[in-house]
Order: sequence, then structure tokens, then C-alpha cells
Amino acid sequence: MPTIKILPHPEYAPQGTEIQANVGDSICEALLDKGIEIEHACEMSCACTTCHCIVRKGYDSMEPPVEAEEDLLDRAWGLAPQSRLSCQAIVGQEDLTIEIPRYSINHAKENH
Repeated sequence: MPTIKILPHPEYAPQGTEIQANVGDSICEALLDKGIEIEHACEMSCACTTCHCIVRKGYDSMEPPVEAEEDLLDRAWGLAPQSRLSCQAIVGQEDLTIEIPRYSINHAKENH
């Protein structure tokens, strides 16, 4: 079972944390399953960028983003070469280290 290391984030993981993830789950699903309430305004349908994360380790172990994800990422705050929409980034066999950007383009948080 791969581990996802979440780098410190003032709201989601102030001290940083590590979680176990199921192979085949999206990063977003894994975070939500472990109580890390990452934003996902479009309900994980690849229609917004609120679940944007940066995969700092293990990026190449995942399938590459499809065109729809790449198009949306162009609008994400804090875009980096290893940026992914966490709802579309599927966990593989390797451990991952992710950074959740401090801000998103969402002006109001959704309560899920």
C-alpha cells in the first residue's frame, strides 16, 4: 500500500502528514478518505482546479494527465511542472509526496 506524504499546509496539514492510499484511488479520494478535506468544488469531475496539487515525488509513477486536465491546469493558482488535479491523479505502486498550494481560484469554500 503506497504512502502519500503531504507537505505542511496551514489548513489541511499544519505539521504535514502521511497517509496510506489504495492503488487505483485518486489522490483526492485518498485524502478525503483520511479526513483531509481538500477542496473539490466539481465533485471530482475534472471541471475545476480547486483540488490542484503538486506531486513533488513520484510524479512519473502515475499515468500522464489527459488533455482535459492539462487545459484546466493552465488556470490553477501556483502552477508547477509537476502539477496535477488530485481528482485525476491515480495512485500507483510508488509512494508520493504532494504539496497542496496555499490558495485556489475558488473564492468561497464548498462544504462537502
